[in-house]
Amino acid sequence: AAPDRLRVLLRASLLFALLAFAPAAGARSPAPPVATPAAPAEARDVRSYTLSPERREKAVAYSRAKYRLHFAGFAWGVAVLVLIVALRVAPRFRDLAEKASRRRFLQALVFVPLLFLVVEVSALPIELYRHHLARVYDQSVQTFGSWFGDWVKGFLVTLVITIPIVAALYGILQRKPRRWWLTFWVGSLPVIVFLVFISPLVIDPLFFRFEPLDAKAPALVSEVERVTARGGLEIPRDRMFLMEASEKVKSVNAYVTGFGASKRVVVWDTTIERMAVPQTLFVFGHEMGHYVLGHVFKTIAFLAGLLLVLLFLAHLGTRRLFGEGRRPFGMRGLADWASLPVLLVFLGVLGELALPAVNAYSRGNEHAADVYGLEVIHGVVPDANRAGAEAFQVLGEINLSDPNPSPFIRFWLYSHPPLAERVAFARTYDPWSKGEPPRYVRGDRSP
Repeated sequence: AAPDRLRVLLRASLLFALLAFAPAAGARSPAPPVATPAAPAEARDVRSYTLSPERREKAVAYSRAKYRLHFAGFAWGVAVLVLIVALRVAPRFRDLAEKASRRRFLQALVFVPLLFLVVEVSALPIELYRHHLARVYDQSVQTFGSWFGDWVKGFLVTLVITIPIVAALYGILQRKPRRWWLTFWVGSLPVIVFLVFISPLVIDPLFFRFEPLDAKAPALVSEVERVTARGGLEIPRDRMFLMEASEKVKSVNAYVTGFGASKRVVVWDTTIERMAVPQTLFVFGHEMGHYVLGHVFKTIAFLAGLLLVLLFLAHLGTRRLFGEGRRPFGMRGLADWASLPVLLVFLGVLGELALPAVNAYSRGNEHAADVYGLEVIHGVVPDANRAGAEAFQVLGEINLSDPNPSPFIRFWLYSHPPLAERVAFARTYDPWSKGEPPRYVRGDRSP
């Protein structure tokens, strides 16, 4: 499973996310390596997600700190943008941009970096504390210098993506003030698809090193091919990658990303170092489920639909603010560069309010992938249910997953089902003994 992957695709609707003062693309990259990898976990008959008293205390404390940080970070981001509006910072940046050139795109080259630099630098304390928490709770080994280098790269990636997007947005606002939200949304669709396509090829390698999984773990790839054969699917070896996460993080993970020529399954090196082969095969089967069930395209479609709703609601809100010739806080109207912080506030608040719906959708996908993972390793490993439960247990122990999140936190923040639920499901899902057909992997394709 990939706890952070939804954040990637969420920001991914990179359009909405980047446009909405979310941290830079690189900020999503987790932090650093395990100095000396632990041996793979021993096989255990896991019946429920349990932690030692000391580990449980740390998991609860770390989880609660992250929950508080999420809401504090959101409130801080909105407050910064409101302050930028109240102090008329954006009109000053607009004036500088207009003095620099009469060309709109060149104005965007001046205005957007100035505004985003203020926003991103103001968010640094929050991001630094996030990194501090990861270090304190033994999730990260990344040095401050390396972390800051990623922050700078992320900021630059954000600028490269957002400058043309903002320039296009304000060109549309000038030409179609009443239907800008629809025109911009239509134009955003190929951009979103393009960004999801190039992310594994161009953006991800800026923050982590990747190599063919076959080069590092050929024996594991042979076992993986048994799983893909069981599912009646051929994933070429050159579509399986190992990400050297241990250079920055101690957590374990895997994910599926891209589409077409960029589509690939990625397994973190920490995963194969900390999990036994049956557990790793379940993790791979889960990610293969995302691949087979078309979750990348479905998620793009879902987020694109959500973006349309958010843009329309932002249109309704800004129409009230700028209606009847109003020029609040030195802004000349919605088509003025200086209105960008206002748009970001609307989209940011609406995006946060939409987060429960996004996460509910994601939890559905993750559960479906869990089902697929259990089905596709059935008959390949001796006990698929046990392997799945063990994998979740290892994931929770290493990543300090909350053993008992509150219903509100689960509803608002959880992109995956809680670990306790996933372990319980892994132990009890057994259509074969009941004479029921499996949901996704049917027929005997066992190698």
